[in-house]
Amino acid sequence: MPVATAPAIELIPLRDLAACCAPLTRAAISTPNAESLSRSLKALADPTRLRILSMVAAHDDAEACVCDLTDPLDIAQPTVSHHLKVLVDAGFLTRSKRGTWAYYRLIPGSLDTVSGLLASV
Repeated sequence: MPVATAPAIELIPLRDLAACCAPLTRAAISTPNAESLSRSLKALADPTRLRILSMVAAHDDAEACVCDLTDPLDIAQPTVSHHLKVLVDAGFLTRSKRGTWAYYRLIPGSLDTVSGLLASV
């Protein structure tokens, strides 16, 4: 019997949101764009992920390794890695591998794009 798989979730990369969507108060957003934006915003709706974004952005060179985040967050490395993957998939962080460590960096403008879409001006 074939195993059912969940449909792939496709996020609009945040760097492209401004090109596809007007601020929410200026024009109605399409259903597909609303669903995609909702998934991206859900990535930000977790307090741990917000802390991770803040910690990465405030870290030396605005880049942090998983090993830099586990102690301050007081959570296990696999849990930190899960949250980082969610933020990478949502388009907020980039990941680069160096040896056995993965380093994460905030994508410039990714948070500005979200705030611009929610602007009421």
